[in-house]
Amino acid sequence: MTNWMPDLARGTGPLYLRLADQIEEDIERRVLPAGTKLPPQRNLAFDIGVTIGTVSRAYAVARERGLVSGEVGRGTYVVDRAQGALAHPGYASPPGDFGGTREMDAPAGKLRFDSTAAPSVGQGEIIGTIVAGIMSSHAHDVASYARLFPDHWFEAGSQWLAKGKFQPPAERIVPTLGAHAGVVAIIAAMTSPGDHVAFEHLTYSHVARSAGLIGRRVTLIQSDALGVVPEDFERLCAQRHPKLAFLMPSAHNPTTNTMPAERRQAIAEIARRHNVWLVEDNLYGAMADDDHPLMAELAPERTFLVGGLSKSVVAGVRGGWISCPSHLERRVRISHRMVTGGLPFLLAETSARLVLSGKAAEIQRRCKDEINARLALARDALAGFNAQWRPNIPFIWLELPDPWLSSTFKQAASDRGVLIDDADEFKAGRSEQVFHHVRLGISAAPRREDLSKGLATIRRLLEEGSAGYTSYD
Repeated sequence: MTNWMPDLARGTGPLYLRLADQIEEDIERRVLPAGTKLPPQRNLAFDIGVTIGTVSRAYAVARERGLVSGEVGRGTYVVDRAQGALAHPGYASPPGDFGGTREMDAPAGKLRFDSTAAPSVGQGEIIGTIVAGIMSSHAHDVASYARLFPDHWFEAGSQWLAKGKFQPPAERIVPTLGAHAGVVAIIAAMTSPGDHVAFEHLTYSHVARSAGLIGRRVTLIQSDALGVVPEDFERLCAQRHPKLAFLMPSAHNPTTNTMPAERRQAIAEIARRHNVWLVEDNLYGAMADDDHPLMAELAPERTFLVGGLSKSVVAGVRGGWISCPSHLERRVRISHRMVTGGLPFLLAETSARLVLSGKAAEIQRRCKDEINARLALARDALAGFNAQWRPNIPFIWLELPDPWLSSTFKQAASDRGVLIDDADEFKAGRSEQVFHHVRLGISAAPRREDLSKGLATIRRLLEEGSAGYTSYD
């Protein structure tokens, strides 16, 4: 145990925050090396002349920052940050591997309601024609590495990311190997190992896991039916000092919630006050047909807008683009090359031609029509149960009736031949919040008949209740 003694005359703000800041500072300076046991709260409170509640709050803040861990009766210890973000208590190590709660390889013969890739609407013929043309005219480029990016790759991104009156300049576009790779490249470019990256409790959690794998620390923001709660974002910025926040303001995955304009403006102002970079994932938002302003419009100097083709055109081409704040596009482009190995010419050229020819917009319209037809089937099949959905969005956020638990329902559905996602799949880190929901992806089933079959299975489980299911069958 250390005889560490902080000086509360230093710093500003409430005593508990000063104390937490000194814990972090002394950990960084190696005054408190990894494994050090902090003084018991009662002893430290007596030594520095504060209430035990002040020390308790400071230790709680340090624990939220991923600096310490502790158990009742055991004490509070400095976390070994050299082991990486996955070692600290604020990050939930996924079961088995780092891929989440889904199985790496889907079992044969099961209906996949755990994917939201663009539905099959005849993309193959269109893409085949485009690829044949590329192979004919660019055989040498396809055979080599993509070292020179033609101007039309950037123009395609500018067009695809445009919304309403907003159209990013082509010179600020970075073509990417899909949206996920783009977001990871931004995190790698704009933060350093050990920095905090903020996520909602429920979100596209694979980005959070990727951030952890490259040494960033995950920190969680509260959200409600209107999106990120500004007051909690302000608190988080003051206490944890995140360098970057990952947001899905429109058609949020998995809840389908959309953040109103007033709240977007509040989040932008908080990020500006605390100098936080924003990543706006607009993969689903681009399909939502709403008129809300983009975060990239409200805070263009600090927002990276990310979009791609995977949900609304075709997933296998891996086409994506980033619109960067001014003068940061080169930094992100280099980062993307470093974390992905580079952008394949064939995929980038195919994506650009899809967009610039108008074929991507044509396919997107077909996908929306197919998704909306499937949503109508789902609404009928799940009538009487609480579920959230939006037009054009390929998933449903289904509330489970008592006494179903999310993970148990997922297993029961799997046992009956349907793969779905439980709430834990979308948790960015360890969270005490419990969500009795599952997400049903409606776009991956090969045919509408297959979707109806799977939905009937889901409804039977909902009606039978967990008393009708046992894992020992």
